[in-house]
Amino acid sequence: MKAGGRQSVGMLKSIPVAVIMARKEVARGRWKVPSWRAVGVVAGDNVPGAEARRVPLPPVDGSPQYLWGGFALNLYRDGTESYWYNLVSDNPSLFIVCSETEDGEMVPSAVTASPDEASSQIEVDSQVYSTPIPPEVYLQIEAVVVEHHRPQEKKVRRRKRWTGEAGQ
Repeated sequence: MKAGGRQSVGMLKSIPVAVIMARKEVARGRWKVPSWRAVGVVAGDNVPGAEARRVPLPPVDGSPQYLWGGFALNLYRDGTESYWYNLVSDNPSLFIVCSETEDGEMVPSAVTASPDEASSQIEVDSQVYSTPIPPEVYLQIEAVVVEHHRPQEKKVRRRKRWTGEAGQ
């Protein structure tokens, strides 16, 4: 994942993935504007590489769909707590970070399993779409979390004595 500027230091696993996005024209007043959604993420041995950039797929319900390949879901040691919270949530998701071109095209730039990373991308005005985690990817994320996640001990803060006397 390049979006957050992270390096491969601490990277535990890299899973090749491709993204499927769908575009639909919606009416806003007298205008029609594009509305995008993430259809899903595909993974496996035969995932298309970087040469699959905006490959048209058959439309569904009149909405054109596009395949974007060449992505990697990178899992980092410092993200295991965020991955764990994602996996135990009601809707475990992958997050697709996108940017919009001048002509309204939504271009994916990264895929992450970290809700924290997705939130930070939203704060810098990237578009982020979520989609359910494919089962084969879920199992790989789960294996990384089980092997590498060490929950932080909760520390109880003690109040400092404000009086300068040790006996009171």
